[in-house]
Amino acid sequence: MPRIAIIGGTGVYNPERFELIKKVFPDTPYGKPSDEILIGKINGVEVAFLPRHGNKHQHPPSSVPYRANIYALKELGVEMIVSPCAVGSLREDFRPGDLIIVDQLVDFTKKRDYTFFMDRTVHIAIPDPFCPQMNAVFDNKAKEMKIPYHMGGTYVCIEGPRFSTRAESRMFQNYADIVGMTAVPECQLAREMGMCYCSLATITDYDAWKEETVTIDMVLKTMAECLDKICKILELALPDLVKLPPCHCKDAAIECGAIEK
Repeated sequence: MPRIAIIGGTGVYNPERFELIKKVFPDTPYGKPSDEILIGKINGVEVAFLPRHGNKHQHPPSSVPYRANIYALKELGVEMIVSPCAVGSLREDFRPGDLIIVDQLVDFTKKRDYTFFMDRTVHIAIPDPFCPQMNAVFDNKAKEMKIPYHMGGTYVCIEGPRFSTRAESRMFQNYADIVGMTAVPECQLAREMGMCYCSLATITDYDAWKEETVTIDMVLKTMAECLDKICKILELALPDLVKLPPCHCKDAAIECGAIEK
């Protein structure tokens, strides 16, 4: 049973680095997950890999089956989730190609399924939504690799799939450092299930505030250029992640009345 899951784009899955054991596509009370979950080993560590948008990119950010994804991973025994993702920069010094180990979140989404608890009121306290233990591991590995990165950054999550207007982008600069479309509700659903969550965000562009027009080609080009770096830091970090003891992420969810397994 894998303790660690990676939710990311299909590019993060590299058959040369991933020793496939089996594929599963479970049913959940919330429907099927985005696609088949691949269970295998990276650098000797058993992991579950789930393509967030599906192998054919059939799920845009607003309709990703976030609850099914998290529920399915929990049922597999996953305790920690690593989320590589692409984001736009809202700061001059957060440059395209830089890695951000995210530590805070602002939610500007509008119409998603935000909780597992639709039949009763359950409050989940997440003042620090990203696991500090996991972040510390990736901080150390990024230093070892000597790559351009930032330890800490606030991620504003927008509905998508459209990119920001210039006015929105300038407004977001008052609240956050980077802008993306998938951290919500993925991060908070993981906490409801008592799971640790870490976001490794790769900056692909300067959003709209810097008078450039963001295109999907721009995003894909930068992500492709940074893919080896993301795969390498995952390989280096996984042996340390799997040794981490349970942390307050799990305890907080139980204290707040989340699902116990």
